[in-house]
Amino acid sequence: MDFSRFNAADTQAVIALFTDVFSASEGDAEGRRIGQLVSALVAGTPPQDLLGYVARAADGNIVGCIFFSRFWVPDGQTAFLLSPVAIATPVQGTGIGQQLIRYGLQQLASLGVALVFTYGDPAFYGKTGFMPISEQIVAAPCAMSQPEGWLAQSLDGRPVAPMHGATRCVDALADPQYW
Repeated sequence: MDFSRFNAADTQAVIALFTDVFSASEGDAEGRRIGQLVSALVAGTPPQDLLGYVARAADGNIVGCIFFSRFWVPDGQTAFLLSPVAIATPVQGTGIGQQLIRYGLQQLASLGVALVFTYGDPAFYGKTGFMPISEQIVAAPCAMSQPEGWLAQSLDGRPVAPMHGATRCVDALADPQYW
């Protein structure tokens, strides 16, 4: 498996991956919705605020993709939000997703990113170092339907300290339907 930075030339393949994966697991409407999210994220987010990473199989096909987008926190630390994540259905459960997330986290750490947040399954993301976090520590940018899925990890070795005030994510993810 080869891990590398997302390249704009891969946009259509990545949108198709997200659409296919979410259609297979959540239905066609959800697949289209997440495909549109990825399209908006890539097209509408300034390059300095979006980092994507892909996993390629030996044949060169993209079998996984993750995106980290800028997340503004009250204390001004450099933070990113991991979302969305897609691993091709035939290779789910093989560890590629965890490997890709670890790769992305290493890349962010090398860039001086201090904190990474995500909103998802604590059992899955916990395998890559994410821990549940209370909104009393750091607020989510939107009201969450499942607050137990608000997760964070420090990449600089310091604990995630309480921050008082609003947070903000990139425009594509600021839609309450994703929270």
